Amino acid sequence: MKVVVNISLKEGVLDPEGQAIQDSLLNLDFKTLKNVRTGKQIILDFTKNVSKSEIIEEAEKMCKKLLVNTVIEKYKIEVLEDN
Repeated sequence: MKVVVNISLKEGVLDPEGQAIQDSLLNLDFKTLKNVRTGKQIILDFTKNVSKSEIIEEAEKMCKKLLVNTVIEKYKIEVLEDN
């Protein structure tokens, strides 16, 4: 089973990369653009013999211990069902 963790900066935290992208897009005449915020995505692949609740619990621990700086970042965990 796969888990997708989407990580982004919390509101109010400066995003210099997002600002640089926004400035470049505006310079390329994308004038309707209002704001750009960047983030990252981490995909975790778990063994099949683990329950969905255990996977979510493990992913939460991973985020809090290593993957996310919870002072400045927020995250969302999504479990993808096996087909």
